[in-house]
Amino acid sequence: MATVSKKDLKEQEIRTMYISPALTAKGWAVPTTMREEYYFTDGRVHVVGHLHKQAEGKKADYLLFHAGKPIAVVEAKDNNHAVGAGIQQAIDYAQILDLKFAYSSNGDAFLEHDFITGKETEIKLEDFPTEAELYQRYLDSKKYTPDQQKIIETPYYVDAYSHEPRYYQRIAIDRTIEAIACGKQRVLIVMATGTGKTYTAFQIIHRLHQSGAKKKILYLADRNILIDQTMSQDFKPFKKFMTKVKSTPSGIDKIDTSYEIYMALYHQLVGKEGEPDPFTEVAPSFFDLIIVDECHRGSAKDDSAWRKVLEYFDSAAQIGLTATPKAEEGANNLDYFGEPVYTYSLLQGINDGFLAPYRVTNSYLNVDMQGWTPEDGEEDLKGQLIEQKLYQRQNFGRDLAIKLRRQIVARRITRMLHDIGRMTKTIVFCTDIEEAAEMRTLLVDLNADMCKKNPYYVTRIVGEDKEGKKQLDNFISVDEPYPTIVTTSELLSTGVDCKTCGLIVIDKEIGSMTEFKQIIGRGTRLRKDKGKWHLEILDFRNATAKFKDPAFDGDPEPPSGGHHGGGGGGTHTPPPPKSYEKYLVEGSDISIAHEVVSVLGEDGKTMKTESVTQFARKQIRRHYETLDDFINKWNEVDKKQAIMDELKENSILIDAVREKNKALKDADIFDIICHVAYDQPPLTRKERANNVKKRNYFGKYEGKAREVLEALLDKYAENGILDFEKADILEIPPFNQIGTPVKIVKLFGGPAKFEEAIRELEEQIYKAV
Repeated sequence: MATVSKKDLKEQEIRTMYISPALTAKGWAVPTTMREEYYFTDGRVHVVGHLHKQAEGKKADYLLFHAGKPIAVVEAKDNNHAVGAGIQQAIDYAQILDLKFAYSSNGDAFLEHDFITGKETEIKLEDFPTEAELYQRYLDSKKYTPDQQKIIETPYYVDAYSHEPRYYQRIAIDRTIEAIACGKQRVLIVMATGTGKTYTAFQIIHRLHQSGAKKKILYLADRNILIDQTMSQDFKPFKKFMTKVKSTPSGIDKIDTSYEIYMALYHQLVGKEGEPDPFTEVAPSFFDLIIVDECHRGSAKDDSAWRKVLEYFDSAAQIGLTATPKAEEGANNLDYFGEPVYTYSLLQGINDGFLAPYRVTNSYLNVDMQGWTPEDGEEDLKGQLIEQKLYQRQNFGRDLAIKLRRQIVARRITRMLHDIGRMTKTIVFCTDIEEAAEMRTLLVDLNADMCKKNPYYVTRIVGEDKEGKKQLDNFISVDEPYPTIVTTSELLSTGVDCKTCGLIVIDKEIGSMTEFKQIIGRGTRLRKDKGKWHLEILDFRNATAKFKDPAFDGDPEPPSGGHHGGGGGGTHTPPPPKSYEKYLVEGSDISIAHEVVSVLGEDGKTMKTESVTQFARKQIRRHYETLDDFINKWNEVDKKQAIMDELKENSILIDAVREKNKALKDADIFDIICHVAYDQPPLTRKERANNVKKRNYFGKYEGKAREVLEALLDKYAENGILDFEKADILEIPPFNQIGTPVKIVKLFGGPAKFEEAIRELEEQIYKAV
């Protein structure tokens, strides 16, 4: 048998024959300390019309571990590349994963990039560092004390039901543990809504508690449902030594000091004006760790209840969790907690495929754009004399309610649900509780057939409606279909975990970026198992213009000057109380003037939606500038699936293009690309197959070998070129009736000759007429 040159080996073969043995020889072992082809993101979800595709996630060729935590990444290339050809990719991945060591190899040697020293060094295959050597280098750079190292090395909580932390959760947890172990008393973690802040908090508490660093822990939130959710889900392993602080008419139950983890609402711990604060019944040193969930909602304002609690237990380490580190009007939780130890944004979550992308429909009503002015002396439907002025969009629902406008909004919501699915969990944000009640009534009337099946199909859930609030658990349950549509004003804007919410309707003015982020956050979770791949936003108030604001997904900014007092009031400042009821009028000649549908671009800003075909054309030509560039690439690759994978990574959905263009229904993927991007006339697969037959290409083959090739051509005409590349193609009819795969390959004189025949057949298929 002829010797195979190292240069002829594919990347996978280089890994198998050279890189993996070199790592294994140094003690790196699958799966404890080494993982191959390790995906650390899921891949962004792309939505076109009613179709969706998920791009391939980011994948490290090798990820090396110490004690269950990643420590180094290795990227491989084939031997036609230089040793360091993969180092930039390895560096990129190491930075994303917060690692200190990155390596590249082509099978001849390794190139090491050491983030600690900044140096790059080429090392022999046999000299790759062991796990102990690499970890010692890391420890030498950190100079931990024994006590600090004990805390930092405390493992994650793992049981039969737990899952491995996502890469960004691990970074947030590890950086927080390190900060606390090294004596930092105030820590801020910024993570987008839906990325698992509570799970992150659980692992932080577990490791600090397990190590003995923190023994009495207080977890603070501002809503009862958040406490209950946390205790029954992520914090369930703490059940034996965790308690919930309960309210009584006179304050709270006496704090039972025998527990170790205490779950409380901040307002429970603060007394009424002039009365002692219940939290003072325990000494200021009682708690040594406090976790403040959703700390953007007033937790660090000088005059807030949270601040009183935090200042009383000043000696405790305090960790703030937030999705929105900066708020408007002088409130900024960076003042109190300092710069975040880690930030994971909404855009990162969407691009990584952990959060749902969104499509925005901006619906512009003519009355909102033009305003409404009463006639002189006009009275409203309740007999009130209407103040003479121009009422604009920001007044509608607050100072003035227009019945016809409400109806137009309700009809548009119903029409969208008919389009996207009437059982789509929906939150409608209204100006106030009265508007939420009116919107509920209108939606019930417009969806009477659904309400006949279940009276809770449309439900109002607001703070003042106890009956509606009882349905909140059902709404957020992924397994309960009802309520399906919920109208609200404030209650569902923050903190409530509704994983299957697929439509958010905004018909209220959004006064702050913080509130906007929180509202959008209600629908950012992906639930592919429940068919939720993206979020629809129906916006009647142009609130989604905030997507274009640099502050929407930027890094947290320090205070702009002066003393801001910390913590971030989460919702917009409510309007001053009015001494009169809002006006109510019928309205006339109101309609939707126009609508704009936008999708989130990869830069984090919305962009006007293009047709599937326009988008594909632009993306293909960005990737292959000319027709010749594409054809050369097509001819170069061994497998056409590689081109399909490239297109998918660039959000080009060939199936969607085919679906939108009837003329391309039976076209080959090659023809679809050439037609859409370069205006070439398309051929159907059958036309291409017939052209091959007309050339009498098969005349050079006889008997069963010719029969095999003719059957392959028929398969191409039926299903396309990708069938050629299926590993089991020779095991299915009609090939399995001709013989076994081994026997078929022998008909051509062996594997090399068979591969050559297949390549020639492909060349004939794509040969110019």
